[in-house]
Amino acid sequence: MTRNGEEATHAPRPEVTELRPAAGAPGRAAPDPQQLPRDRSQAILEAAKQIGALLKKKGHPFALAGSVAVYAHGGSRHLQHDADFAVLPEDADAVAATLREAGLPVRNPPEDWLVKTTCRGQDVDVIFQLAHQPVTKDMLARAQVLPVDSVLMPVLSPTDLIHSLISAFSEHYCDFGSVLPVARAVREKVDWDEVRATCGDEPMPAAFLFLLERLNVIEPREGQS
Repeated sequence: MTRNGEEATHAPRPEVTELRPAAGAPGRAAPDPQQLPRDRSQAILEAAKQIGALLKKKGHPFALAGSVAVYAHGGSRHLQHDADFAVLPEDADAVAATLREAGLPVRNPPEDWLVKTTCRGQDVDVIFQLAHQPVTKDMLARAQVLPVDSVLMPVLSPTDLIHSLISAFSEHYCDFGSVLPVARAVREKVDWDEVRATCGDEPMPAAFLFLLERLNVIEPREGQS
């Protein structure tokens, strides 16, 4: 047994005969810093731009959703998770085939309302059901064509975007804190009467709408003091 590291201290050290890169294949050049995204948010935006351009080129009806859609509508650029795209349920297989043709991996998760891919190292969800309701042609028709970091693509309308987020609240998932900044960012663009009419009778969405009223993010329902 080594005592106080004495034997390890006096053991001969191997001679270094060559230098190798710390990671990767020997001799592989380090990535060009000019080609790397500035941060995680930029990486997600780059992935969204590439997928959006691909879907546009192939003529698939779609709309950008999730946090990148919020950014396109003027919300925060601080993106944390992934890029989301809404497509029609009947187009899901064709969209998956397009992704595979482009050399992107396609995964079928246990959830039966989306497929997943990876682009530029970032997760991308291709969703054909939002808040337990199928994506519809009317929903995609309401999408607005907006620049997403210089690439034009259809983006879910603010009303549909908020509806999809609020409708997802339940006893098992009720993260008001993540949706509150979104509501603040797009509140002037949302038809709140439509949101109330479509999901405001459910307990968790109703509680969130009440919170928005108490915080003066939105006006109370007409006739309600």
